Amino acid sequence: MILASFRIPFTKRTLVDEEKLLDQLDYIRLTLPEAFNEAIAINQHKEEILLEAEEYGQRIVDAAQMKRAQILEESDIIRQAEHEALELKRKVQQECELLMQQTLEEIDLKRRQCQQELEQMRSDAIAEAQEIEQGADDYADSVLEHIEQDLNEMTRIIRNGRSSLNANRSTPTKKK
Repeated sequence: MILASFRIPFTKRTLVDEEKLLDQLDYIRLTLPEAFNEAIAINQHKEEILLEAEEYGQRIVDAAQMKRAQILEESDIIRQAEHEALELKRKVQQECELLMQQTLEEIDLKRRQCQQELEQMRSDAIAEAQEIEQGADDYADSVLEHIEQDLNEMTRIIRNGRSSLNANRSTPTKKK
């Protein structure tokens, strides 16, 4: 976009269409794959941990049920196994909730970092656009000043010419 834009003669400045630039910045903001890929990876990692925790919990429950079937006649042991299974399930749920909370916090942190980077890019683009605009104004002022000087010089020449003509008119011509 910058290379294809109008270049201000005799300067290193280029005029850039503000709308196009802001559209490009919006496009960049919308296509920040790295930050979003990280967020997706974190989310997938969270889901994998949750699945592992569920599988772990299910294995514990299955093991407890098998143990219960083996010692069905001993009610105290059955109650103890049920209690342990419930306790393990509660611990697994707590761990899952903790992991989920940590994952959500990491996602929120990444989102805020992306927003800060986007705001910085936007600020930089606006500052650069203002700098380009100031350069264009300075260039236009310089060109107008040069034209004004040329016009003043031409006006001086015209006045001198008219004065010369008027001086020639006022001197009487000699007859032969």
